Amino acid sequence: MAKKQENRYAVLIKKVFFDHYCDGDIELDFTRDEFEATASNLGIGLPKNLGDVIYAFRYRVSLPEEIDNTAQNGFEWIIKGSGKARYKFKQVRLNRILPREDLLAIKVPDATPEIIVAYALSDEQALLAKVRYNRIIDIFLGVAAFSLQNHLRTTVEEIGQIEIDEIYVGIDRYGRQFVIPVQAKGGNDQHGVVQTQQDIACCAAKFPGLICRAVSTQFMSDNRIVMFELVIDGDEIKVVDEKHYRLVPSSEISSDDLERYATYSR
Repeated sequence: MAKKQENRYAVLIKKVFFDHYCDGDIELDFTRDEFEATASNLGIGLPKNLGDVIYAFRYRVSLPEEIDNTAQNGFEWIIKGSGKARYKFKQVRLNRILPREDLLAIKVPDATPEIIVAYALSDEQALLAKVRYNRIIDIFLGVAAFSLQNHLRTTVEEIGQIEIDEIYVGIDRYGRQFVIPVQAKGGNDQHGVVQTQQDIACCAAKFPGLICRAVSTQFMSDNRIVMFELVIDGDEIKVVDEKHYRLVPSSEISSDDLERYATYSR
């Protein structure tokens, strides 16, 4: 069933793209309503949730190869929101944030409740839960952070509807207050510029008095959790900081580990 849905989505997105595309274009506007007429013309059953076609290619799967092949060398197509039910295909520089392999994985005593481990339904939800219960945001950013809302769905002017995986608020030793949007990725997923841009824009609109610190977190092997603090520079993601943590029983944290961390932090 999933494969059929992906094929149907691919056919629809390609038709909408090439209805607008001319050689040399780097930006194309379109509306969500176009998918209804496109599906009718192609004899394709319309998805019940029309917005899911766009959502899938923004966050879950890559655009079809036929679309990718039209991008300039070193660039890729993304889909950006440009208002209510309005979007644009836009070429941006290839920008992949991948975990470094040479970073020390810092051991953290695992405080995840066993019942959460037993019943977490997806990589993303399990990751968000482990980050929350082990206060990894606090450790990584050096602030006291508190989860405000999970899967925040809201609308941002000139972007449209967005969803933030989890949003925290925090305070530091100087009394500065922060809003911290968090993206969660599975082991094979990559961090994308679109969601980080949207998260930062949302926080600027909804929490104008707070300092925004955008975070992405990712599951890796050996119970490693990778944390990135990200900023947007034009249409590119830049890494402010990256740390790797490994959740372990406290008995597995040796005196040698603690001595190493003392040296590492200087």
